Order: sequence, then structure tokens, then C-alpha cells
Amino acid sequence: MSGSQERASRVVLITGGGRGIGAACALQAAQQGYAVAISYRDNKATAGGIVRSIEKTGGRAIAVRADVASEKDILAMFETVDRELGTLDALVNNAGIVAPARRVDQFDLARLEKMFTTNVIGSFLCAREAVRRMSTRHGGKGGSIVNLSSGASRLGAPGQYVDYAASKGAIDTMTLGLAKEVAAEGIRVNAVRPGLIYTDIHASGGEPGRVDRLKDMVPMQRGGTPDEVAAAVLWLMSTESSYTTGSILDVTGGR
Repeated sequence: MSGSQERASRVVLITGGGRGIGAACALQAAQQGYAVAISYRDNKATAGGIVRSIEKTGGRAIAVRADVASEKDILAMFETVDRELGTLDALVNNAGIVAPARRVDQFDLARLEKMFTTNVIGSFLCAREAVRRMSTRHGGKGGSIVNLSSGASRLGAPGQYVDYAASKGAIDTMTLGLAKEVAAEGIRVNAVRPGLIYTDIHASGGEPGRVDRLKDMVPMQRGGTPDEVAAAVLWLMSTESSYTTGSILDVTGGR
């Protein structure tokens, strides 16, 4: 593939794209012809494996080390994408964290600062950088932003992680407001709200078997897969959803 052909590809940046839902988004985006940039915070080997999988099928991908809790890292990440892949067409705000299950009266300041800096401020800063590149107001050609929320934003996650649920509630509101703010500038902003999905985020929250424990509460009687969530993300990025903005799509099995 020549350099000009590489830069002719649509370009997507997927934060936290080295595992779980982000990795599924990266693989599906590559299958649909995107040049893919994924960010990772700690696991370089896993992110590198996603890049190699895409390259083996003839796609183009890069992995960039960036902690979305750091503005410096975010700026460097976007500059790397600009330099190595070209003009950004889509952003998937996927990177996020969950903390071990606790009641609110057990939270400390450090936990709350980390949760909201990563899940909310990081998403805002990434969206800001994407808008600066995509918006026709800034000389861009438009684009798509898809934010990853959570079904927890509607349920509240009492006794488990109300802070995580609240951070995703902020993502819902951000999606609605930003969509209206940039709709006339060629940018569509939507969100996907996954439910109980088989990913290792549950292990990081201290309960790796959480989906199987709770799946009977789901009307469809099962947990979901990262690929099922990624399919919704890719639809919102595509021209098939060209009249869709400010929407929040539940992928929760009916829960």
C-alpha cells in the first residue's frame, strides 16, 4: 500500500483499544477499511497484538501509549495520529476505569479523583481535540464521535460503584450537549450504553464472575459480547446513521 493510499483511508482513534470492547471496535473498524489508532495505558503487548492482527489482514494500525487522565498524554496521542495516519474521521471515547465495589460512605478522595479524571475529564479532552480537527468551524471536514457510557448510568450501581455510574451519567449528558453544539459543524456525537458484557473490567472491579452472577436479571438471560457492542459503535460511526446525533443506544439485553 502506498503512502497516498494509506492516508486516503478513513482514520479512527479508539482510546483503550487494546482490550475488551475497544479491541473489538478496532478489529471491526479495520475490517470496514479504517486506518486504526488505539491507545493503551499499561499493556503494550496486548495493544501490539491487536495492531498485528489488523496488519495481518492488510489493514493499517498503530498503538500509542497514553493515559487519558493526562492532558499531556492526550495531546501527544492526537499529534501522533495526525503525523502517522492523517486526518481524523472518528473518535471512540472508550478508555475508562472501574474501582472495587464499595458503598459511597467508604469512598476516599483519591478514588473519586481518579474515577472522574479518567472517565469524564479524559473523555472531554479527547472530544475537544477531535472537534478541533473535525469541525468545519476549524477547517475540518466533519466526523463522528462515539462515547462509551454504561447501563450503570441508568441503574446507579448502589452498593457497588455509584461513582462509576455517576461518571457514565456525565458521559450521557456530555453526549447530548456536545451533539447539539457541533451538529451544524459536520460532527455527529452519539453514545453506546453497554450492559453486562464479558470483559475483564469486572476483574479490575474485584468481581471477575459478575456477568454470570447477574445474567439472570437480564431479560435476554445472558451477558453480551464485546463484538455486539462494537457493532453498535461501528453503526454510529457509519454513513448508515448519517441522520443520527445526540442518541444513546442501549446494548443491554433489555435490562
